[in-house]
Amino acid sequence: MTRTWLVAGLGNPGPTYAGTRHNVGAMVVEELCRRAGLSLSSARGQRAELARTRISAAGLAVPAAQSEAVILMRSRTYMNESGIAVRKVADFARVPVEQIIVVHDEIDLDLGQLRVKAGGGDNGHNGLRSIRAHLHSGDFLRVRIGVGRPPGHQDPADYVLKGFASREKAEVGGQVRLAADAVEYLMTEGLAAAQNRFNS
Repeated sequence: MTRTWLVAGLGNPGPTYAGTRHNVGAMVVEELCRRAGLSLSSARGQRAELARTRISAAGLAVPAAQSEAVILMRSRTYMNESGIAVRKVADFARVPVEQIIVVHDEIDLDLGQLRVKAGGGDNGHNGLRSIRAHLHSGDFLRVRIGVGRPPGHQDPADYVLKGFASREKAEVGGQVRLAADAVEYLMTEGLAAAQNRFNS
């Protein structure tokens, strides 16, 4: 029986939040959909938009004899309720926690930095806190995308809901593509190999 992966890109729904720092995880899922030639669509009975494909050593959506199922997911809940959506999709598709990849913003990493890891706490991230609570585990995989710390005394909660400065946008695009590469590599090559290649 082949494995099924669930890739959850975190963010807030709606055009108001598109392009903000808190939505880089959702941007990565959109990039993976673009690579696979797919569109996200609302799933009946779920609180998420989903696309289904397969991955093999040849890449995402490339037909191959040896491949595994992949569910790409963007939540329709707000960030602090991400766990509701992730749990519903994981339960429905019978995806175990160790095959869930959560892609999210990380203020403790500078813009341009990327980390792949398994397990850990939530580090004040409301989306991770919700997912840990609803899965009753923190043992899922994470792709952490650096968005930098807020300048001065700005509240981090306000900072992550802001868009990127114009001088940052080209770098963000590159980071989104690199994070999508990391997600693919994590599924095909495993955690240690992905950490060796992508942890900056």
